[in-house]
Amino acid sequence: MSAVERGRRARRPATDALLTVWGVLVLLFLFAPIIVIVVYSFNTGRLLVSFDGFGLDAFRTIVDKPVVQDAVRVSVVTAAIAAIIATAIGTLAGIAMARHPGKWVWWFLGLLLLVSVTPEIVDAIALLPWFVFLGQDLGMPLFDNGYVRLSIGSSLFATAVVSYIVRARLVGQEANLEEASSDLYATPFTTFRRVTLKRAMPAVLAGFLLAFTLSLDNTIIAAFVQVSGTTPWPVYVLSAVRSGLRPEIAAVSTIMLVLTLIALAVVALVLRRAGDSATQIARTMAGG
Repeated sequence: MSAVERGRRARRPATDALLTVWGVLVLLFLFAPIIVIVVYSFNTGRLLVSFDGFGLDAFRTIVDKPVVQDAVRVSVVTAAIAAIIATAIGTLAGIAMARHPGKWVWWFLGLLLLVSVTPEIVDAIALLPWFVFLGQDLGMPLFDNGYVRLSIGSSLFATAVVSYIVRARLVGQEANLEEASSDLYATPFTTFRRVTLKRAMPAVLAGFLLAFTLSLDNTIIAAFVQVSGTTPWPVYVLSAVRSGLRPEIAAVSTIMLVLTLIALAVVALVLRRAGDSATQIARTMAGG
């Protein structure tokens, strides 16, 4: 072994160790705030910034405060409705892009990308006068309902996400089963229901769960389109900042974090059972 090769091998462990340390520091930088909020959710003090000791007082407060329960319920209900809307529209859009390719697909993907990258403040400012116009000027009281406003507003970005995921799932699969179904005199609806939708179902379920988690924290749009009596949890947290953050806010945040992690784990499990590899799962969840 030459002296040059021995020098390279000696430098390689040092480089690997440096990269490992750097990776750990990056992970700590990313997850340290989340770890802090989880730890402080067990704070027994009156304020979040003053840690007095460990306990479950903050979680008991959630049960004792109806205003907190109402805010969480509004967020969960509107996120579920938004996920249903996004899944229904996004699934059809994703299937259409995968099974009917053409120049229109790239234009449509451009529109979805525009929806994805548009700042939420722009969407919020656009939605508020639109809902007022529909609800008051056109006399459609449905759009004066807080649940309807929050559900529609949260479903915009989620629809694009579901479309990406469903398209990514089907674009690599041949349409031979759909063609065989048509050759066997199945109606287009039967082919769609029993073949196409069945093949896309793992991505549909993944898209629904991701749409639900994304809709839970749609803070900016929710702050603009909400009406009195339907204050979602993110808006409640913003209003609570003025009087000081309390441990129950961290407790609810911890619960929502756990629900989000469970949803992501279910997404990965569904895709794994569908036969996807770890790389394919990451690609599908990212809409790649």
